[in-house]
Amino acid sequence: MAEKNIIWESAGKAGLVLGGVSILYLLLTMLTGKWAEASGPVALVAILNFALWAVKFWACLYLMRLFMQRFAQADPEADTSRVFRFGMITALLSALLYSAFYLAYTSFIAPDTFDAAMETLRDNPFLDDNSLSQMEEMIPRMPTIAFFANLIYCWLFGTVLAAIYSPRIVPQNPFTDNQ
Repeated sequence: MAEKNIIWESAGKAGLVLGGVSILYLLLTMLTGKWAEASGPVALVAILNFALWAVKFWACLYLMRLFMQRFAQADPEADTSRVFRFGMITALLSALLYSAFYLAYTSFIAPDTFDAAMETLRDNPFLDDNSLSQMEEMIPRMPTIAFFANLIYCWLFGTVLAAIYSPRIVPQNPFTDNQ
């Protein structure tokens, strides 16, 4: 039981940092969007948002590897599967934090997010009235749908990342008896 508590405690701290990086990115892009509405340099904002995304992506990759390495160094008995499990739990907790923040963001901070997207779709000549009415019916459920979509996507991304990193962090020893 103590082994599971160590993994969950360490993964909780790492997930908090990784989720915080993604939340910071969301807040910064929100601010650049407000700046674009006020002054209008759309191309500059697009370049800035891409640069922010690239920094966030690199930071998440780097931090996930760093946290997995620290976990492996702190536990001398850590094998590939245990380091992978740590990475997977970290990804789950990080995804849960980010998804919960995004749900709160789209529900309370910027509740018109999906309405603005719907306005853009109304101008699309390829959508008929039936398709538009179906999409309008989904608008009230979109924060919940986005929560689960973000949760699944972020958790799967982190799990794949943990699967890639774990064998490189703790190399397999061919002389041990792995059951």
